[in-house]
Amino acid sequence: MPAPTHPAPVLQPSPLQRAIGASALGNAVEWFDYGIYAYGVTYISAALFPDMEEAVLFALATFAISFLVRPLGGLFWGPLGDRIGRKSVLAMTILLIAGATFAVGLIPSYDSIGLWAPAILVLLRMIQGFSTGGEYGGAATFMAEYAPDARRGFYGSFLEFGTLAGFSFGAVLMLGYSLHLGEEAMREWGWRIPFLVAGPIGLVGMYLRSKMEDTPVFLEAQRAAEDRPGARLGRLARHHWRPLIVVGGLVVALNVVNYTLLSYMPTYLQRRIGLTHEQALLVPIIGMVFMMLFVPFAGALSDRIGRRPMWRFSLVGLLVGAVPLYMLIGTGFTGAVIGFMALGLLYVPQLATISATFPALFPTAVRFAGFAIAYNISTSIFGGTAPMVGSALISLTGNMLMPAFYMMAACLVGLIALHFMPETAGKSLHEDPFAPPPRTADAQLRATGSGGTNVQTISSAPTEGR
Repeated sequence: MPAPTHPAPVLQPSPLQRAIGASALGNAVEWFDYGIYAYGVTYISAALFPDMEEAVLFALATFAISFLVRPLGGLFWGPLGDRIGRKSVLAMTILLIAGATFAVGLIPSYDSIGLWAPAILVLLRMIQGFSTGGEYGGAATFMAEYAPDARRGFYGSFLEFGTLAGFSFGAVLMLGYSLHLGEEAMREWGWRIPFLVAGPIGLVGMYLRSKMEDTPVFLEAQRAAEDRPGARLGRLARHHWRPLIVVGGLVVALNVVNYTLLSYMPTYLQRRIGLTHEQALLVPIIGMVFMMLFVPFAGALSDRIGRRPMWRFSLVGLLVGAVPLYMLIGTGFTGAVIGFMALGLLYVPQLATISATFPALFPTAVRFAGFAIAYNISTSIFGGTAPMVGSALISLTGNMLMPAFYMMAACLVGLIALHFMPETAGKSLHEDPFAPPPRTADAQLRATGSGGTNVQTISSAPTEGR
């Protein structure tokens, strides 16, 4: 008789794979919102704002408003994540982000309800910003604490892969509907469809996150600290101000480049360079898909050579290349594609290593709070305002290269912060990289001087066990 056959076992994804998927999907939802807002800003301004010449600028200002409340979100979600766990906070933030994005697609037009339309938009953007204040710091912390120390850069890079994927998906949806429906239908109702898509995506993300176990690093630290008082913001600022300042300075460079390159570029290409609406959307899509190919490789490379060399290469490269590449972008569609791809390639070493670099600068007990607060304060001041600042500087000076100069200034700030950042590649997340090294017996001897009582005491100490 033939031997009985048994079905092949179904391979279940490992906890690390599930953590990567849940974190990356949530980050993709956040950036999906940014993508459809940035790529649909002309339609949003026409539908929800008064018919005025600078309606697009007001829509960009509304985009920036959501960033003003991000520090409040960081102050709320960060300490909460350090107290009750990463996964619980992340399940809540993704639902709020997706819900606010979904609701934008339901706002009646300005012609229907007047000034209530932009007012509701501002309110929803503030809810989205408040939720995002806990989303990115939590997702990066969650990813970093699940990843093995030796490969944290590689696994963490998939969080940024999700960033580009979400942004690109939003851009493709907006462009696809624009080409399929036409200008008139898009202005009437078509721009709303991508916003409504965020609803079911958010529900899937919340389900995946709610099924995850919290990170082993957090659970271990929580067990060890059961009898200790929880971390307070005052203690965070008093004892961990160095990583707060370093992360804040690096984020100035990171997010000025990020939001200038990804969020503002479609508007810049259309209004300042003169590309068609479709061309202005297509250039960043091509560039982001190109960047996605290199993100995992850059993350893996950072595990081998360190985070600091990756950041130094990126910051210096952008400092030197921003102006000539923006000049290339101004030559037309082909030049814009090549210039954007080159800028994106220079930016990838920063982008790919965020979730491996920043969480490792804080000890476990304050990791979520420290990262969320430093990241969101800097982002709210310099990141979310970058599209508005770039547009305003061009209007003020008439110089189309002002976004490049602004980017260069931000990279200088980043280089200063990088000088004070310790290397964390391969280091355990149980360590505090800013903590002073323990004093050895030899160091104590030198500190107390020769011939003193302390020297004699140490010298005559029992040598058993050495």
